[in-house]
Amino acid sequence: MIQQTIERLYSLRLPTMAEAYSEQKTRGDFSELSFDERLEILVEKEWLHRLDQRVKRRLKEAKLKHQQACVEDVNYKSRQGLDRKQMEDLATCHWIRAGRNVIMTGPTGIGKTWLACALSNRACRDGLSVLYYRIPRLAEELAIARCDGSFLKLLAKLARADLLILDDWALSPLEGQIQHDLLEVVDDRAGSRATLVTSQLPIDKWHDVIGDPSVADALLDRLVGTSIQIVLKGGSLRRA
Repeated sequence: MIQQTIERLYSLRLPTMAEAYSEQKTRGDFSELSFDERLEILVEKEWLHRLDQRVKRRLKEAKLKHQQACVEDVNYKSRQGLDRKQMEDLATCHWIRAGRNVIMTGPTGIGKTWLACALSNRACRDGLSVLYYRIPRLAEELAIARCDGSFLKLLAKLARADLLILDDWALSPLEGQIQHDLLEVVDDRAGSRATLVTSQLPIDKWHDVIGDPSVADALLDRLVGTSIQIVLKGGSLRRA
């Protein structure tokens, strides 16, 4: 009967519960617990396992540059301009659910990408979907999608993510089709989905690197608007 129950748990795709049940039958200390207590342990282990699997799946789909980055490991002493209270507030993910943007600027090597990934990790653990892109790679994927007919499908994918990371914004001038494609991406998310942008350039220099002034106005209006802005200062952490 015990083996039959275990096999049926596996057939019902409850492997963790099956393993926990098997453990209970081989350990004498569980016999002192009531039926309800033992059942609670079984359900809790299965629930935690599924929760862990969902987090792993979201992290895999996010394709973060720094998979292990997390807000609990942030070093505030090495980054001037990074406020602990502000980061703790961002770690609640309220801004993501409210569809607000975060803009993080600062010199190369200061850890902008790592911080963006840390907040993304927190979002994945909080049940939210994340997509990470460096602007050069996103530009390449958008160009390919236009050629193979999957452009609208890619736009829909980008629009659905609860949080979109746009890393290395304005690292080089935005000219030609990419500026219009990025406007499509940003416009689809404006006011309903959160976007986190990192850039070496301060915001007041962004307009100059976007080829079409009217597109620049539209992009900045949708990205900057009521965004939460973090300006990091200091030397490169890579040399520390």
